[in-house]
Amino acid sequence: MIPFNKPYLTGDELGFIDEAYRVGQLAGDGQFTRMCSEWLEHRLGSEKVLLTHSCTAALEIAAMLLDLNEGDEIIMPSYTFVSTANAFVREGAVPVFVDIRADTLNIDERLIEEAITETTKAIVVVHYAGVACEMDVIMEVAKRHNIMVIEDAAQAILSEYKGRKLGSIGDLGCLSFHETKNIISGEGGALMVNHPELCKRAEIIREKGTNRSSFFRGEVDKYTWVDVGSSYLPGETTAAFLWGQLIHADEIISRRMQVWENLYSGLSRLPDMGITLPHLPDETMHNGHIFYMLFPEEEMRNLFLQATKAKGLMSVFHYVPLHSSPGGRLHSRTAHGKELSVTESCASRLVRLPVWIGLDIRNSLQIISEAINELPISRA
Repeated sequence: MIPFNKPYLTGDELGFIDEAYRVGQLAGDGQFTRMCSEWLEHRLGSEKVLLTHSCTAALEIAAMLLDLNEGDEIIMPSYTFVSTANAFVREGAVPVFVDIRADTLNIDERLIEEAITETTKAIVVVHYAGVACEMDVIMEVAKRHNIMVIEDAAQAILSEYKGRKLGSIGDLGCLSFHETKNIISGEGGALMVNHPELCKRAEIIREKGTNRSSFFRGEVDKYTWVDVGSSYLPGETTAAFLWGQLIHADEIISRRMQVWENLYSGLSRLPDMGITLPHLPDETMHNGHIFYMLFPEEEMRNLFLQATKAKGLMSVFHYVPLHSSPGGRLHSRTAHGKELSVTESCASRLVRLPVWIGLDIRNSLQIISEAINELPISRA
């Protein structure tokens, strides 16, 4: 069986974990946490990067920084992971879903402004598959209405929009280092803080609501509870593992992109059956995180999933749109009660293919080709 995902190890991770043990600090904010944060700040162009134990944690800190009141609204796509919405629901806010674009599966920037109300506090964009949303338009709308922009860049490390790294464009950015991502630490994440005035409070929230970071910098003579917060630090062994990945990040992305491009090239040569491959807008650079196909109809998609599994290749569907889930119906709404037709259509027709370093491309393409050729439409 060709698995859907296989985490890639550089070979340096265990050595750095052993070093963390020898140094003797296993709790958070040790030398590896600092090195990872500084690397991310430098490479991504962010004012400050705070490592967290997950991207969910980074999103929760971002939500706390908004000082939300009960009933405040957050505009976002429905085609995303539950954490994107849950972080704000926990603070009493209401996710307001707008539809996605049919080409990139990102939030449709043309629909955002009409969804804004007097209680809208932020726009949360999700860079699906590591491909950038239309950030110029989104930032201009947010500025005009004096609301914040949070980038859910969980899938988008080192991806770019017009030369800028994703996560560094909005007010805040959130990264994931989950084992299914390009750069991994098992679990793990980071909050990118792109404005100096948000940095200190973000530190406090991350440190259980205390001014502990200020204390260690010598800015106060003792630390104490000063604000809301929680324990969002990763352990030092997690940061050590991540450091073993970050120092090879360019190599990892390059090798991942080669797999992605080989899949794209091979599948582009198959007969035209109405299957759509990923769209890459001009002036964007993606990172090869997800390779997907959009089938003409749901039944055809489901038959393909069954066929590839039977032949030994694990392909999968992706998100169940949040607005159609029990939690979504309870805690959120769609903008102006509109149907999210593009979201629902794409979600029902999408297949994700394996795209990991070391994937047997030749065998994978052979299985995919055979599965497609066996579909009923191919005999028409």
